Amino acid sequence: MTSPTGPATGSSLQDAVLIYNAAAGGRQGASPEELVAALREAGFEAEYRETASEDDLDRVLADTHGTVFVAGGDGTVRGVALRLIGRQGVQLGLIPMGTSNNIATTLEIMGRPLDVARAFQGARVRPLDVGRVSAPWGEDLFLEACGCGAFAEVLAAYDPEEPKSPLRAVTALLKTLTSFEPLPLTLTTDDRPQPEVLTAVLEVMNIKATGNGLRLATTADPSDGRLNVVQVDAGNRDGLLAYLAALARDDFEALPSVQADEVSRVEIPYFGQVFHLDGEVRSALPGVLGCVRIRVEPGALQVLIPPQAAEKPSEQG
Repeated sequence: MTSPTGPATGSSLQDAVLIYNAAAGGRQGASPEELVAALREAGFEAEYRETASEDDLDRVLADTHGTVFVAGGDGTVRGVALRLIGRQGVQLGLIPMGTSNNIATTLEIMGRPLDVARAFQGARVRPLDVGRVSAPWGEDLFLEACGCGAFAEVLAAYDPEEPKSPLRAVTALLKTLTSFEPLPLTLTTDDRPQPEVLTAVLEVMNIKATGNGLRLATTADPSDGRLNVVQVDAGNRDGLLAYLAALARDDFEALPSVQADEVSRVEIPYFGQVFHLDGEVRSALPGVLGCVRIRVEPGALQVLIPPQAAEKPSEQG
C-alpha cells in the first residue's frame, strides 16, 4: 500500500507547508514554531501559513506543492484534504492534535505532536481513498463516513458548528433516542438490490471510526478502493450494553444485528432524512424524494506515512 519514494530522504530539505489549528483539542502544547523546527529535523523546510478560519484555506493552499502538514483534528484534515483532491505533486502529512483523530489513528499515525513531526524522516507515500456523494442536496465528498439514522440525527441535534460541549452532547443524545424512528431502507450495493432493512444506523465508512472515535468498521482499509457499509437492523436490535461491549472489544461488525459489507458503490433511498458527512450535517429536506449515490474514489489523495506505521503488517495480510 505504500510507495518506496520517501520525500524526506537525502541531504536537501523538502518544500512543505504547515497548517495549524490552534483550537485543536489535543494539541499538548506544541506551537507552530516548535512543529516547524521538528519538521526541519525530519528533512522538511516547512512554511507556517496562518489561518484564522477554514475560509482562509483556499488562499493559503492556492500555490502549494510538496507536502502539506496538517496539525489539528479530523475537521482540519477534512478542510485541507478536500482542497487537495486531484492536485498533482501534493501529499498530506498528518500531525494529530484533535479530540478523536479518526483519520490519523486508522493510518496508525499516533503520538505527541512533536514526536510525530520528527517521525516523518524517511516517510513513505500511501494512497488514500475518498467517498464521493451525489444527493438531492448536491455533490459532496467524505474522508471518514457518510450516513443516516440515529447517529446522524444525534449529530444534527448536537450541531457540530457550535463550540464543543459535553452537556449539549448528552442532551442531543437523549432528545434523539426518545423520538427517533428507524428508517425502512432498501439499499443497492454494486448494482445489486438488497432486502429492505428497518435501519437504526447506516454508515458508509472509508476508515475504521467516525464521530468521537466510534469504531464501527473495524476492518476498513482506506487504501483498498472499497467502502464498508455498516447497517444496524432495528428489527433485530441488540441491547445497549451489547453495543457498548462490542465497541470495547473492537468487533462491532460481529453483532447479530449488524450487517457489514465491502462495496465500491451504494445507493440509499432518500425521503428527506438527515445525513452526515464526516463531522458535517446535511439537514433534513422534508418532502424531497430521491436517491443518495455514493462511490469510492480510489487513491484520490496521497498521504505520508512515518516508517514505524508503514512497517506494520497490513490489515489485509
